[in-house]
Amino acid sequence: MTLTELRYLVALARERHFGHAAQSCNVSQPTLSAAIKKLEEQLGMPLFERRPREVVVTPQAEPIVTQAQRVLEQADLLSQMAMSQRDQLGSPLRVGAIFTVAPYLFPSMVPRVRKAAPDMPLFIEENYTHVLRRKLEHGELDAIIVALPFSGGGLVRAHMYEESFSVLLPKGHPWGKQQQIAPEQLLNETLLLLGEGHCFRDQVMELCPAIDSQSQRNLVQIEGGSLETLRHMVAGGLGVTVLPNSALYQHGYDKDTFTVRPFEEPVPSRTIALVWRDSFPRPKAIEVLRQAVPKEGLSG
Repeated sequence: MTLTELRYLVALARERHFGHAAQSCNVSQPTLSAAIKKLEEQLGMPLFERRPREVVVTPQAEPIVTQAQRVLEQADLLSQMAMSQRDQLGSPLRVGAIFTVAPYLFPSMVPRVRKAAPDMPLFIEENYTHVLRRKLEHGELDAIIVALPFSGGGLVRAHMYEESFSVLLPKGHPWGKQQQIAPEQLLNETLLLLGEGHCFRDQVMELCPAIDSQSQRNLVQIEGGSLETLRHMVAGGLGVTVLPNSALYQHGYDKDTFTVRPFEEPVPSRTIALVWRDSFPRPKAIEVLRQAVPKEGLSG
């Protein structure tokens, strides 16, 4: 039984498809299939149920897959520990951030990281919170930047900054005459929201729970969208939206295109945090990330 075979096992359990698992492992499907068959023979039990369109881990094999993942993580940890003893800032660092943070944080953070650690290759990605969590737990990412609360054992969370939410209005909107906006007013206007899966959408819904129970007549949901899509739609006069303050004043629009209004007290906000595994052996790399983010947050 080899680490390579265990990687094939975990990949197949994750992908539930021989072809996709082989592709993720950069091997041919026959190679992966033969390795899985060998494992099943060694263990004396079927590990997967073969179905016409997918494969599923058998109930008795689930703890074996879990343990295989742990073995792989520990093997990776050995390599990282050895590497960290040589140079914590000389090996690649893989960082992920949620969609509603990455476009506004990375452009300012990445140059600071490169200046502080010029010999450390930096790989970044943006994704949904649940995807980033899985990749962090599986060792595919070293640290992630998410909005709190964020649960999970074996993880360290460090607050980075807080930012308030505001209402973005098209030029000439009647609400522009108000000094502040009450959350209940969002029920009376076409509200542009991100689609399911975005944690920022959930935070906006918490402002006014009645939004979700309405007939949706005044709700436009952007499936798989971005804050920039919402901004473009507001600029086109298609409705109003709620944005974190870091996303309010950027990206080429004339300052007269929009009107921004704060919410009434208590002003809604979110806390952005850096999260990493407590077993991650490169504290200096984590500290470089922490120092690369302004403690006061991102200004417009």
